[in-house]
Amino acid sequence: MAISQRIEQTVHPDGRVELTDPRALATSPYANAELAPTRLPERSWSTYNYAALWMGMAHNIPSYLLASGLVALGMNWLQAFLTITLGNLIVLVPLLLNSHAGTKYGIPFPVFARAFYGVRGANFPALLRAFIACGWFGIQTWIGGQAIFVIAGELLGKSWTGAAAIGGHPWTMWLSFGFFWLLQMLLIFRGIEGLRRFENWAAPLVTIAFVALMVAVLVKAGGFGPILSQPSKLGWGSDFWKIFPPSLMGMIAFWATLSLNMPDFTRFGKGQRAQVWGQVIGLPTTMSFIALVSIITTSGTVVLYGSAIWDPVELTRRFENPAVVTIGLVMAILATMSCNVAANVVSPSYDFANALPRWLNFRTAGLVTGVIGIVIQPWRLISDPSIYIFVWLSFYGGLLASVAGVLIAGYWLIDRTNLFLADLYQRDGRYWYTSGWNWRGVAATLFGSLLAVGGAYSNPGAGPFPADGLIPFLKPLYDYSWAVGLVVGFGTYFVLTLAAPSRQTTASHAAL
Repeated sequence: MAISQRIEQTVHPDGRVELTDPRALATSPYANAELAPTRLPERSWSTYNYAALWMGMAHNIPSYLLASGLVALGMNWLQAFLTITLGNLIVLVPLLLNSHAGTKYGIPFPVFARAFYGVRGANFPALLRAFIACGWFGIQTWIGGQAIFVIAGELLGKSWTGAAAIGGHPWTMWLSFGFFWLLQMLLIFRGIEGLRRFENWAAPLVTIAFVALMVAVLVKAGGFGPILSQPSKLGWGSDFWKIFPPSLMGMIAFWATLSLNMPDFTRFGKGQRAQVWGQVIGLPTTMSFIALVSIITTSGTVVLYGSAIWDPVELTRRFENPAVVTIGLVMAILATMSCNVAANVVSPSYDFANALPRWLNFRTAGLVTGVIGIVIQPWRLISDPSIYIFVWLSFYGGLLASVAGVLIAGYWLIDRTNLFLADLYQRDGRYWYTSGWNWRGVAATLFGSLLAVGGAYSNPGAGPFPADGLIPFLKPLYDYSWAVGLVVGFGTYFVLTLAAPSRQTTASHAAL
């Protein structure tokens, strides 16, 4: 008899589930304090906590760069706003579907993935998501370092900004990057509750900062009139519809990471209602708001300077008052730290800890995330809006959408939201499959990813992919990478599981 069959779980009246005796996992090699199911007394996050979390994650400079990047690519304010708003309404659906398991069972994403990839196989999607988060962590840290660099330049003058260059940037820029990296590591070592408290007070300040930047640009530009009258360089014809699908996929892909690992946060929720309403209030509204602020501000720079300045740090430098520049960039630093630690450190920390639960905990795995975030060389990823949206976002969006499809099909259609907690941490249980791997989940993810990003292409001189696509006949699918990955991953896993059910799946249904 498998050890997991002797471990009972308690279902509470509100539908949340926990292990009757959590000490039963003490000897499991696949559990540690961070990965074990959250006990009910520790599930205390309210609707406000989730709304504030999203406000902190959404009101950041990369979110701003989404909208400003679309303006820089030729869209007018209305086209960019509609593209971003639609993208966030779409991604909210898989995000809420995958959040459910975190609240019901108190488990993080990598443990949730064990149900469909196997206890060992879950490392495949978890590490895929983790390395993408490391890239995001690096991008955000570089942006925060830029803000520190500019603030110090306002105080110290050209001796700072004109320092000798190393690797194409002043050595003082690298120093600023390193200092901001260290600040975030210190926040990580305060743990998840320290993060929650930081989000609660930082999020409103960040919102104020972005509004202040928009107002300053409006005053200089002479109001809304000159900004909203800016024509689209693309029009509403073929030029727009050529760029719209990949832009929409990029907007969706921006939160494709969170659509997988939101259980890392919803595991602390008071109930399904709290996390659902918190996210419904938090994500679409805050992203639409920051998009509108960014679009108006960037369109204003076209009026003021003749071209779109898509980087808010660069824009803030244009103001002559040192106090305004300093206050604005301090807010930018708070915005970046608020988003970066929540969205790009919490989740990969769990993912890396899942791979080596006896060696890594939340804090040490967070350090691993920080180191990899530097190695990825994030300064290259945000050097151009075309690379940022069509290469970085569109490519990884297709990969992660395939994973999301597997999770949704498995949890909602195959298992009907019923999981066996103890088996997620045990050898030879329902989720052990073949040597700890469920080949159906892996095959569905690989096939979905192949169709989604196999045709990845770049315009000549605007990215690393060939103009005809990596696999030419798949090139048309790349413009719809996220949608293709989600649908193919979902359908393939569902068909494979029905066509070749595992012994564990049959046993689970019999137990239900």
